[in-house]
Amino acid sequence: MTSELTVLALAALLQAVQFLLMAIPANMELRPGYLMSARDRPPSRNLSERTARLQRAFANHFEGLILFTIAVVVVTLSGQATDFTAACAWVYLAARVVYVPAYAFGWNPGRTLIWAVGFTATVLMVISSLV
Repeated sequence: MTSELTVLALAALLQAVQFLLMAIPANMELRPGYLMSARDRPPSRNLSERTARLQRAFANHFEGLILFTIAVVVVTLSGQATDFTAACAWVYLAARVVYVPAYAFGWNPGRTLIWAVGFTATVLMVISSLV
């Protein structure tokens, strides 16, 4: 397995961890009555600020994971996996790991800079496969 595919698998596990980090407090805060309903209306209580941030970080990783998956597929299927693309993949994963507490604790502008590092690493993987 290429390094890029290994990182993709680890990124999927990170997404699962992020789900748990968000879902456990969200379930405690929203209570069973809402959670077992059809959810046709918004909840009667709001998530706490940190849980809401974890929810947004979770959604943001889905968005980033789509582009990263494309980058890994392009690099891997084209046979253009290199030390550079592997390094970019690891940088992406490291940025995504650090992004979770950065978002949860409201590190500004750090959160945006961390996001930009992961995004740039992903775009560089795609560009490297085209040159």
